[in-house]
Amino acid sequence: MSVDYRSIGGRIKQRRRATGMTQEQLAERLFVTVGYVSQLERGISKTNLDMLSKICTILDCDMAYLVTGASMGRQNYLAMELANKYARLDQKHRRMLLDMIDVILEHQ
Repeated sequence: MSVDYRSIGGRIKQRRRATGMTQEQLAERLFVTVGYVSQLERGISKTNLDMLSKICTILDCDMAYLVTGASMGRQNYLAMELANKYARLDQKHRRMLLDMIDVILEHQ
């Protein structure tokens, strides 16, 4: 699985704007340049977990949201994850998954 830095950057930008923060303000709080924040938001620069954690703290969001677009705090997180993975399956494997779910439900 490859990391989609462009999507992560887009979610950072979206969350930053939602909090009313400018790139300059975020850069100042992270002790980095505005150019670096701009590159992060465009997916040009890759970030590490420490920096991502700082960004999450400042923007008050889950790391899971920035990385995957789904918030662990949402009740439907697992349903969303399952739906996303289900959509990537071909018809044969979808049928297999549904059969497995039936077996699990029978043995609850």
